[in-house]
Amino acid sequence: MKLIFFGTSDFSKPVFEALKKGSYSPILWNLDNSLDDFKKLNPDICIVAAYGKIIPKEYLEIPKLGFLNIHPSLLPKYRGPSPIQATILNGDKEIGVTILLVDEKVDHGPVIKVKSLKIKNQNYRQLEKELAELGAELLIEILPKWIDGKIKPIEQDHSKATFTKKFSWPDGKIDWSKSADEIDRQIRA
Repeated sequence: MKLIFFGTSDFSKPVFEALKKGSYSPILWNLDNSLDDFKKLNPDICIVAAYGKIIPKEYLEIPKLGFLNIHPSLLPKYRGPSPIQATILNGDKEIGVTILLVDEKVDHGPVIKVKSLKIKNQNYRQLEKELAELGAELLIEILPKWIDGKIKPIEQDHSKATFTKKFSWPDGKIDWSKSADEIDRQIRA
């Protein structure tokens, strides 16, 4: 089984470590190499965790078991680059991890497995760590079933999709006329 791993942030580290501990021996790779180089690697499956780039269709078609993405939200809610922050800012009481089959659109593909957890005033870094560990556990749980063809992905309800934005420095400016709860959520996010 040839597995290629795509990941760039702290969120991706527990996933990579879990794959290494298992029998999957991931190959680290990025899309700076050519399509021909990727074809030569001839992967069976690719795993994506906080990669931050859209993977072109011609790459998606190569691995026979596809690209699986570990996304830190309860899709279709909070697609995009900042789902954890958006969840905290909006005061949601629950967050989770979704493993989905990657398609050409951002966080749009069919869902393979979802697992949720309660929010108890954690900040962004704390939730990121918890969700990364949860995502790693979930991936190791579903991978053998996915490889054996025992899981059928379920299409998302795209009418319920919400999208997050990439936050920048000005988003951190506190508006002191907001409620204490809103300010607290902003600081934690």
